Amino acid sequence: MIMERADLDFAHLPFAYRTTDANIRYWFRDGAWTEGELTSDETITLHMASTCLHYGQEIFEGLKVFERPDGRIQTFRLGENAKRFQRSARKLLMEPVPEDLFREAVHRVVRANRRFVPPYGSGASLYVRPLLLGASAEVGVKPSREYLFLVFVTPVGPYYKAGFEPVRLVVEEEIDRAAPGGVGDVKCGGNYAAGLRATVGAKDKGYSEVLYLDAREKKYIDESGSSNFYAVRDNTYITPSSPSILPSITNMSVRQLARDMGLAVEQRPVSVDELGTFEEAGCLGTAAVITPVESITYRGTEYVYGKRGEAGPVTTELYKRLTAIQWGEAEDPYGWTEIIPEEG
Repeated sequence: MIMERADLDFAHLPFAYRTTDANIRYWFRDGAWTEGELTSDETITLHMASTCLHYGQEIFEGLKVFERPDGRIQTFRLGENAKRFQRSARKLLMEPVPEDLFREAVHRVVRANRRFVPPYGSGASLYVRPLLLGASAEVGVKPSREYLFLVFVTPVGPYYKAGFEPVRLVVEEEIDRAAPGGVGDVKCGGNYAAGLRATVGAKDKGYSEVLYLDAREKKYIDESGSSNFYAVRDNTYITPSSPSILPSITNMSVRQLARDMGLAVEQRPVSVDELGTFEEAGCLGTAAVITPVESITYRGTEYVYGKRGEAGPVTTELYKRLTAIQWGEAEDPYGWTEIIPEEG
């Protein structure tokens, strides 16, 4: 039986943290994971010499939970988030969280916060944030011996305030988000810290985000500050391939939907010189979903991909198909969604 829903204006939620009823925590100690504890405590007690604080042993994930038309709640590609979480952990020499433990944690914390799951039709969702921290005290540069795996949730609206409205980007040439051979392909906090200067600077100039170029040649498009990038040209869905790009689960899904629509799909190095040839462009990720791009400014030239406030036809159709599966409105032929039982 569903408890009374939280007293929130779900249709007008920002993309921001909001206190909920509980988060869940597991510790890795002496070679094993603990059973997991639900708590209302929003703070973490860590040793001041923890490796996450000094040597950057910190990774996270982001996924969403949606209420379906029938009132049940479901995840979207949870297994892929679990696998990416493991890849991130291994690259930073952290203890990987087993996929079944990851799934258990998400299910338990969502059930504990059932009243915060936004109702179907509100346009909002429950954002789920898994976090892994190196917790043992080390003053030499070495991996932690202990880890804290924590998952919290918060109800959110669109990542960009306007929702499914085109945004303006600017190409960043001075600041690098990540470099080949680095950790740009994993979801660690340092990548985002490295890009804050660029993002804040772009917003100060009236843009929504930056579009990064590759660190080696400054010739190829990598990704936006908060999401992957794609473009449409000649009935082809084009998205950058680079060792410095986070492999977006949303992008992976949209590539399949593009093929379903009869589009060719190209995942390859994309030269910044191609900006003037695109018919449509967009950003995509768990938080951003699919966000159409109105224009991209590069070296003083603004390349426009649509009328102000209007998304292109391909982007609009991709968005409709993706969200219909996420919300449980359409058939899920690929098994991307997973119902969370009301009882564990």
